[in-house]
Amino acid sequence: MQGRIVAITGAAKGIGLAAAEAFRAAGATVVALSRKDCDVADWDSVRGAVDRILRDHGRLDVWINNAGVIDPMARLEDADPDAWRRAIDVNLTGVFHGMRAALPVISRQGAILTVSSGAAHAPLEGWSAYCAGKAGAAMLTRAAHLENPDLRIMGLSPGTVATDMQRAIKAGGIDNRVSRLEFSDHIPPEWPARALVWMCGGDAADLNGTEISLRDPAIRARIGI
Repeated sequence: MQGRIVAITGAAKGIGLAAAEAFRAAGATVVALSRKDCDVADWDSVRGAVDRILRDHGRLDVWINNAGVIDPMARLEDADPDAWRRAIDVNLTGVFHGMRAALPVISRQGAILTVSSGAAHAPLEGWSAYCAGKAGAAMLTRAAHLENPDLRIMGLSPGTVATDMQRAIKAGGIDNRVSRLEFSDHIPPEWPARALVWMCGGDAADLNGTEISLRDPAIRARIGI
């Protein structure tokens, strides 16, 4: 990763913060984007962030769609429509905004990675917005790869990760298989961070266009975690 320019959305905490530290340790220049300087739900904000990266660094090599929200956690009949729409704007449209801004300018050896979720593939009680948004983002990532097969475009399903989001889930009042887990059951954010760095390298070339899962012991063995 030496000398490469890496942009990570939602980098103020959790997986995003751990990923920023991992990419820096690997030699990359990291642009850590938070909602304060890049609201992924707003196209002009995302486009402006990419313009600043090009102005300040002259190139963009890796874009990581990491920003996401879990709220609203509510049954469908109780969910606030505005909050539901905002979740889709962040978790799905935000991924589109990132891809739309990055694809025309990213280097030919670049990568676009999307942090996915098991919720993209299996519904959970009270998480209709999160599940729908993540499912859409997973399909969007596949579509981006189909249209740009020469770029590294992949998804990462990390499993449940020990971040503030898991604390919010535990306190959210919704009973499902994830909310029943204890904080000690979750993997550390450094694991998906290391996976994201690995996904940019040659060892992951055969997996381009796929969504890898850290639940898969074979994948963990290849990454070394």
